[in-house]
Amino acid sequence: MTKVYEDFDQETLDNEYLISRTVPSLEPFIADYGKFSAEGRDNLDCRVDVSCGDHPDQLLDIFPAKGKDGKAAPVFIFIHGGYWRMLSHRESSFMAENMVANGIAVIAVNYSLAPDASIDTIVQQCREAIAWTWRNAADFGADPDRIFVGGSSAGGHLTGMMVAGGWHDAFGVPSDVIKGAVPLSGLHDLEPLRHSCINEWAKLDEVSARRNSPVHHLPDAGCPLILSYGASETPEFKRQSALLADAWRANGWQADIFEHPDRNHFDIVFDLRDFDSLLGRKVRDMIG
Repeated sequence: MTKVYEDFDQETLDNEYLISRTVPSLEPFIADYGKFSAEGRDNLDCRVDVSCGDHPDQLLDIFPAKGKDGKAAPVFIFIHGGYWRMLSHRESSFMAENMVANGIAVIAVNYSLAPDASIDTIVQQCREAIAWTWRNAADFGADPDRIFVGGSSAGGHLTGMMVAGGWHDAFGVPSDVIKGAVPLSGLHDLEPLRHSCINEWAKLDEVSARRNSPVHHLPDAGCPLILSYGASETPEFKRQSALLADAWRANGWQADIFEHPDRNHFDIVFDLRDFDSLLGRKVRDMIG
């Protein structure tokens, strides 16, 4: 068969990135994202649909928390996945009850979706959400100097782009605005996706794929990273996480990467609901 990227033919490459095929159905996971997120909005103090930019899609759900020892609370910003074309902030606060109970404020980020929005636009909107949080954290009792960010799948990619270098001056934030990050099952080199069926909606060319690949835009100084993926994920998804971890470590920066034996691509995020879980303990220790 004709090779389309490295040693991959088209069918094999497509199967590597069609991650939904690694589970029987997406619906139960999406239903739980929505269920647990709605419970957070019902049970907690929540500021819903807060605007953080000029586009009507640029919205945040904010869950304030009472910091420990009288200090302002750290902030965990979650960027949802869905291959840049699905989901919203409404399904992205499933960890809020756990984190708020532990003195950590939570922000769930909404952004415009592909294919109507380009990956460039989505990255810009997420960076504007980070900048908005840094400027406004004190208004909801949070510490602008203790911002952490995480996301899964496409959200893992976007998390990678938040800790990338070279964007901070344009958004008026310090280069160390993010103090730690949790990219789960992320995509950190978009070149193979450009050759796959994913490009039907990602619409990447060679230049935009490189421009939006975290491994090609490392910062001057990297914050601590926690990277993980489920055991049942495809080799390409596992390789993508290792790419960023290896690049981070090559610069002497902290990157904790591990395969979760009991989770898949879609349920690994639920460990953020439980600080006694494998991933949860690591995230709690990072945030402090």
